[in-house]
Amino acid sequence: MPIAVSAAQGKFLNLQIRALGAKNVLEVGTLGGYSSICMARALPEDGKLVTLEIDPHTAEVARKNIELAGLSGRVEVKVGPAAEVLPSLGPDHSFDFAFIDADKINNALYFKEAQRGVVIVDNVVRRGRVADEKIKDEDDSAAKGVRELLRYVQSQPTVEATTIATVGEKGHDGFMYAIVGLRGSTRL
Repeated sequence: MPIAVSAAQGKFLNLQIRALGAKNVLEVGTLGGYSSICMARALPEDGKLVTLEIDPHTAEVARKNIELAGLSGRVEVKVGPAAEVLPSLGPDHSFDFAFIDADKINNALYFKEAQRGVVIVDNVVRRGRVADEKIKDEDDSAAKGVRELLRYVQSQPTVEATTIATVGEKGHDGFMYAIVGLRGSTRL
């Protein structure tokens, strides 16, 4: 199964950032920088995207792609485990929009860093493995990570979220769309 963001997903991320008027964007999981480029193209001139990549070689590939796209001034690629890099951003870091597409076992940890705004988490359906009770956590760490994320989100009174299924070149999967920081939320 391909792990890169598809063209349709890239367009969706771009449209969301434009519709929200987001200026500060976080991406967890850069890979080759395709999704970074899609999102950075949606930012206003004074917008900024911070993207986190664990692998130094992959981060360098992403930097080159971002530079070729003419977006180096809007995108900062940080290298290291996101669980370590996120806290180093400081207590005042705040993002209007976040896209989480990294190691699934740490999804809940990454999501907890969101203080407000829209958060999209990729690969939360995993061809039905997350909802399949026959798939045990110890047999599938990615499904376990997504389940932990869903439990965490469900327990938060200031978060509203839904899962949107996707079918395409990457098979049957989906993403979670969440709004963080709501007051007086009315869950449906």
